[in-house]
Amino acid sequence: MSKIIMEVKGLTTKYVTRFNENVYAVSDVSFQIEEGRSLGIAGESGCGKSTLALSLMGYYFAPLYYIKGDIIIDRRSISGMKPDDVRKNVLGTEIAYIPQAAMNALNPTKKIIRFIEDVIRAHTPKTSKKDIYDLARERFEILNLPADTLQKHPVELSGGMKQRTVIAISTILSPKILIADEPSSALDVTSQKMVIKMIHDLMDLGYIKSMIFITHELPLLYNVTDDIMVMYAGQIVEKGTADQMIFDPVNPYSKGLMGSILVPEGGTRDVKLTAIPGTPPNLKNPPDGCRFAERCKYVQPQCRVSSVAFTDLGNGRGSRCIIPEKELREAYNNEQ
Repeated sequence: MSKIIMEVKGLTTKYVTRFNENVYAVSDVSFQIEEGRSLGIAGESGCGKSTLALSLMGYYFAPLYYIKGDIIIDRRSISGMKPDDVRKNVLGTEIAYIPQAAMNALNPTKKIIRFIEDVIRAHTPKTSKKDIYDLARERFEILNLPADTLQKHPVELSGGMKQRTVIAISTILSPKILIADEPSSALDVTSQKMVIKMIHDLMDLGYIKSMIFITHELPLLYNVTDDIMVMYAGQIVEKGTADQMIFDPVNPYSKGLMGSILVPEGGTRDVKLTAIPGTPPNLKNPPDGCRFAERCKYVQPQCRVSSVAFTDLGNGRGSRCIIPEKELREAYNNEQ
């Protein structure tokens, strides 16, 4: 049995607005990742993907606040740790993060080597400049970045080079888990392919043990990750292998999401595109029952009043839906 590198139990976090309103952006999220595997998280904009990424690092600052739940990395809980302890003992070494718009995350007035020095010395203050440079040069070569990149400023680099540089900085301490939040969204197709390959190369070489890849593009996840979770309104609504989620989604929202996008893989090209009606609920006041009920064409009366648990369906799959799987599949088949 593979080793569980990360386990999340009932994680719930919220934002507090300047009007003191609570926005429950992540609600009762639970999952686990095995060492050596990659997990994709998909969903429409505003569903809570990026907030979940920030929450998983255990480092909270206003307006994001921890409510409850547990995050366990390599059998050690990081929930409730003091911010200074998280910064020193977790970030960069246990878990690392590539943010959205990573190309704009670098201070344009600093040379690249300075960023790497800051990261390494935050954990090992006595590391010499030579050791830092040697480690950085080695890592940059793996990412097909010339050594002289270290002496350049961010404004001297192309978009693809900036993205690879951010990846190198984020993984310089060989974290157990890398969270990549839309790392290829602002790149052309060729650069996207290169960036994704670089991340997988780091996994293959053992510099990263597991990865969480976040995007709104489900087809991209099929070629990048082993497993996929779909989020809606702050909750996980379905999880399964990449094949299961792309070719055979069970949850009505996952089914609708797959039906609303073009997928180039064989077996999906003849599927007619359909739109999901309506809009997501306001997370300041989440509805009772299923959060997708008002947009779901399979909705039943109990969907709007009963609490909806995430149910294990077997074969590594789970779904958050009151309607039995058999009944849903019959409805799907009748529409074809």
